[in-house]
Amino acid sequence: MAVVEVQIIPIGTGTPSLSDYVADCVKVLKKQDNLKYQLTPMGTVIEGELDEILSVVREMHEVPFDNGSMRVVTTIRIDDRRDKKLTMNGKVEAVNNKVDKG
Repeated sequence: MAVVEVQIIPIGTGTPSLSDYVADCVKVLKKQDNLKYQLTPMGTVIEGELDEILSVVREMHEVPFDNGSMRVVTTIRIDDRRDKKLTMNGKVEAVNNKVDKG
C-alpha cells in the first residue's frame, strides 16, 4: 500500500485557470474502484497499490495533452511503507495525536 501525491500542470494553456484540466484528470481517477483519493488545493493524494497508482497517473498525465496542451509537467511524490499498512488518514491521525498530546 502506498500514498502518492501527484501534481499535473499543463503549460501554455492560454489562461491562468487550470481547474478544467484538474477536473478532467480527477475524472480519470474517479473511475478507479481500487484507489482512494483526496483532492487538495495543490495536488491530489492517492492511496492504493503502487503499480495501480502509477498506471492511473500515466493516464492522468495524458489528459492535458488530449485537451490541447503541448507541454505537461507532472510531479509525483511516493510514500511506500513496507513494515505496516499505510493510509492517508493514518498519516494525518499520527500527527494529530502527537499535536493533541502537547
